[in-house]
Amino acid sequence: MTPSPRRLSNGGMRNLTVGLLALALLLPSLGARVVRLEIAERREVLGGKPFGLAGPYELIKGKAYFAVDPKNLANQRIADLKLAPVNGEGEVEFVSDIYVIKPVDLAKGNGAALLEINNRGKKGMLSMFNRAAGSYDPVTAEHFGDGLLLEQGYTLVWVGWQFDPPVAQDLMHLFPPTARGRDGAPIRGLARADFVKTDREFSHSLADRDHVAYPVADPDAPENVLTVRDDVEAPRRTIPREKWRFAHMADGKPAEDRSQVWLEGGFEPGKIYEVVYVAENPPLVGLGPTAVRDFLSYLKYESSEALRVEPGAIDRTMAFGVSQSGRFLRTFLYYGFNEDEQGRKVMDGVMAHVAGAGRGSFNHRFAQASRDGHPYMNFFHPTDIFPFSDVVQKDPRNGWEDGLLATYSDRPWLLPKIFYTNSSYEYWGRAASLIHTTLDGKRDLEIPDNVRIYHIAGTQHGPGSYPPRRTIGDQPGNAVDYRWALRGLLAALDGWIREDKEPPPSRYGKIADGTLVAPEKLGWPAIPGVRTSTKVHQAYRADYGPRFYSQGIVDNEPPKIDGSYPVLVPAVDADGNEKAGIRLPLVAAPLATHTGWNMFNGKAGPADQISSMQGSWIPFAGTKAEREKSGDPRLSIEERYANRDEYLGRAAAATLDLVEQGYLLEGDAAAVLEESAERWKERVE
Repeated sequence: MTPSPRRLSNGGMRNLTVGLLALALLLPSLGARVVRLEIAERREVLGGKPFGLAGPYELIKGKAYFAVDPKNLANQRIADLKLAPVNGEGEVEFVSDIYVIKPVDLAKGNGAALLEINNRGKKGMLSMFNRAAGSYDPVTAEHFGDGLLLEQGYTLVWVGWQFDPPVAQDLMHLFPPTARGRDGAPIRGLARADFVKTDREFSHSLADRDHVAYPVADPDAPENVLTVRDDVEAPRRTIPREKWRFAHMADGKPAEDRSQVWLEGGFEPGKIYEVVYVAENPPLVGLGPTAVRDFLSYLKYESSEALRVEPGAIDRTMAFGVSQSGRFLRTFLYYGFNEDEQGRKVMDGVMAHVAGAGRGSFNHRFAQASRDGHPYMNFFHPTDIFPFSDVVQKDPRNGWEDGLLATYSDRPWLLPKIFYTNSSYEYWGRAASLIHTTLDGKRDLEIPDNVRIYHIAGTQHGPGSYPPRRTIGDQPGNAVDYRWALRGLLAALDGWIREDKEPPPSRYGKIADGTLVAPEKLGWPAIPGVRTSTKVHQAYRADYGPRFYSQGIVDNEPPKIDGSYPVLVPAVDADGNEKAGIRLPLVAAPLATHTGWNMFNGKAGPADQISSMQGSWIPFAGTKAEREKSGDPRLSIEERYANRDEYLGRAAAATLDLVEQGYLLEGDAAAVLEESAERWKERVE
């Protein structure tokens, strides 16, 4: 049996005692630092347009050059660091892309650096908070949206932390060294790829989606195995070696390609294919969180002539991440990266959005940072793995004992203020209930004082849009745009950090009051034409081998699975809308049922499985007659609301309540209510 993660961490990468830290500071070391910045471009934002009291902004992009000392105990958490090449001073060097949007006169800013952990090299913070058009290099007014973050005076920061996003203009990258054996020989190990095809194809990349793959080191190695199975937990069937090879299709026949796998006759749609193979020359993936740590520490505690940042101009730092990036932040905290080499706190606030109970492949050998986990996509990668909760729990089945924030138990001053924000999808597709329930799913946990948990009811993984469209799901996608709540919560997090202003109370379903239930006890209304399932995404007891937690090395590929943990979901009312959480006006005064799940349509995935990251919009009937004719048990719009005024009155009451409690910005109230008015017009008038 694999030893407990907690026991391993006590002697491994994560645990640093106060005494050892004091000793580390006495050791001769130049310390983790930004060695220099290389500025590639500096330009005015929107031609020097002033943004409120913060005035004009400038945009700076370039590269940061880092050096870290392998002897410093704060760096022992970085997998394979001692196997990296060093410079003449014994330090490991690496480079990251940087991208900064800041007030020209930083003294006019609000003193906060807001760093977005970029998702697969992309930038999404302006779209999420400014309601802007998406852009990897914002230039136009549309790219800056309503200017909220700039009007409030934030310095916006992005740092490349992932080495394998596709090579494309303005994507953020990390450029790490490669680990080598102690004699300088290449290091080899196992890598794994899995995929499901929707159409019959003959070849597929070994990487996740469009990322850069670990190439095969030896195509003829006996460890290379291709299997197929019919379902996630179904037994694997090994495909004979002569039936497949590492190649891609070219002119109707396979051509050697060490980054793709080819199968004679093609890959059958709907089946799960998995290839385990020998790779070599692992990059130091753990230098990604190190780059984030050291660049934020540089902004907060030092000064930068190149960035025009004077000492003390940045007095607090906050980090925001969505999905993969939210999981990155949970992993960053778990490994103790919120402490720099000088023993100082790096992030004052963390907002991990739609991460559920997940972490990710961000600090181990041959890690694929893009790999995640969904009901029918990316299986058994180190994503939804123990520990899930901030507080320490012990799994009686295998003796594992750990907590996400256990590293800071003897140094609580290093803990940031934390917001976990989740849509409804994360309860169905990312095991989110495990962040606030016991491992047996029978009791609610008490969450730490520095943590708030917010479930935004009736929403999907990404913000919804109107009119809703059918894509991979059986129903039109969820139409609730939850970005209004994120704007309010960001302000609340900053107020909590800046002036210790109490943030809005946590809002999420609980076992104790029946608002968090087992999927089979959901009580879903029998809506005609709507298929449902109790097949939520599982969080498995995955054993990656004895060196995974201590050294960041995967020995079991694929991992050994010993069952799963109970996953609960938010309870619903008679309409199918969720009872608990932050209920935005479109959910509190509904014209439809809004879910975080949507069944695959049969073409994009198995019809009995929940689709990846999609919710549903299931409109109410307009009249009682229409409802009765279809057999819909939900009241029609005309039965719910006497007229437009009554509907808008209920929407207004919900809006004002959220503003009063701090979940929405006061300045957003009119726009939120206008959104409800538009829905009424489109559905009724």
